[in-house]
Order: sequence, then structure tokens, then C-alpha cells
Amino acid sequence: MNTQTASTEKPLARRLVVAGSVLALVCAFAAVFSGIGYQLELWQFRTGFQIIRWSFIAAIAAVLLSVFGLAISRKTQSLVVMSVIGIIVGGITVYIPLSWKKTLDAHPYIHDITTDLENPPQFLVVESIRGPDDHPVLYDGPEVAAQQREAYPDLQPLIVEASAATVFEVATRVVDNMGLELVDASQTDLRVEATDSTLLYGFKDDIVVRIVALDGTTKIDVRSKSRVGRSDLGQNAKRIREFLALLKAELAA
Repeated sequence: MNTQTASTEKPLARRLVVAGSVLALVCAFAAVFSGIGYQLELWQFRTGFQIIRWSFIAAIAAVLLSVFGLAISRKTQSLVVMSVIGIIVGGITVYIPLSWKKTLDAHPYIHDITTDLENPPQFLVVESIRGPDDHPVLYDGPEVAAQQREAYPDLQPLIVEASAATVFEVATRVVDNMGLELVDASQTDLRVEATDSTLLYGFKDDIVVRIVALDGTTKIDVRSKSRVGRSDLGQNAKRIREFLALLKAELAA
């Protein structure tokens, strides 16, 4: 390679690397702010998803620019560092939506999960705090129940050898330990309602725990339902499993 070609490559490499790293940082910021903007009620969550979509596409371009710039940088230290930043930040911005899509495809498009498909626990207080654009608190019906049976056959009521009063006390403690926001705890009805929020978008899922005293045992049913969206990416089932596991462990202790 002659001197003229080398001198031409270095400015080109710098332009590519700078463009790639800057674009990667912009994409990462846009992806994060897509959720913050939704929480600040600047736009609907669908707009936020569009921002993530375009950030994903632009981040691919950022990674390519950074790689091409690195390839002709002639190992100049400053250019190598900047190109690595572009590749890492852009790669993360690409990877996260891909992982979401993989999780989405692995679960049914449902968002109302319960341990009792015939007589699901009912939300009472939560109904008053759901907005007009949120899903109704009524159970989504037999079609959803059929999909849940196939996807989450392990979700069943929990029956324990403890008094209903003890279970109620422990259930409220588990809700707090899980970091859920307690909405209502009715000792008279033996019912606990709470809300969980996702980190980035602040999506809210509501959970209700129904406790029924039987002959010498106590039955616990749990229902978890998202306020928005078609698919919950398996989070409601995961939350119910976690709650029941923690409740069982606490009662055993």
C-alpha cells in the first residue's frame, strides 16, 4: 500500500468510526428514552416500540460503520477505542430487541394468567385504579384458558396445612418481599391485591391472591393480569410461580 492510499484511509477510517460510535450512542439513548417517554406520558407505548424498532435498525448500521472503520484504521489506538465503543454499544442495542422477540415467540399471546381457570380470583380494588385504555379486569375467557393449559400446565392452586389467617399474613409479607406495590389486603375477604411494574417502560401487571379455608387446610389461588399489550412475554406466569414458591418456603420456615 503506498503512502497516498494510507493517508487517505486514515481520515476515512476516522469518519467511519466517529459516525459509528456516535450513531450507536444515539440509538442506545433513543431506546432507553422510548420507555422513559412512555412513563412521562409523552407518547403511547406503541410509539415507544417504533422508536426501539428504528433504533434497532440504525444500531445495525452503527455496528457496520464501526467495523469498517476498525478494518482500515491501521490499529490507531484512538480509532480502535472508538470503534470498539460503537461495536459494543450498537451490539447491545441490537441484541436486546432480538432477545425480546425470541421471548415473545416462545410464549402465547395472552396476558391473563391464573391458577384457577374455572373460577379465577376477581380483582376488586384494582378495577378502580385501571385507566380507560387498560384491559378490563374481567377474565379473558375459555380461549385464553385453553392456551394457558398448553403453555403453563404447572400452574395449579396451592394447598397447605396452615390456617387461612397465617397464610394471609405470610402472603402480604411475600408481596412486600417481591417488591410489589400493595393495593389492598382484606383480612375479612382473605384477599390480597398488588401491582408490579417493569423497569424500562413501567408497564403494570396486577396480581390478586385468593385464600380459602378448607377442612384442615388452606387453598391459595393467584391471578396476574397485564394492563396493556397482547403478550406478557411469560411474565405473569413467572410472577405467579415466584409468589407461590416464596409463599411455600415462608410457610415451611
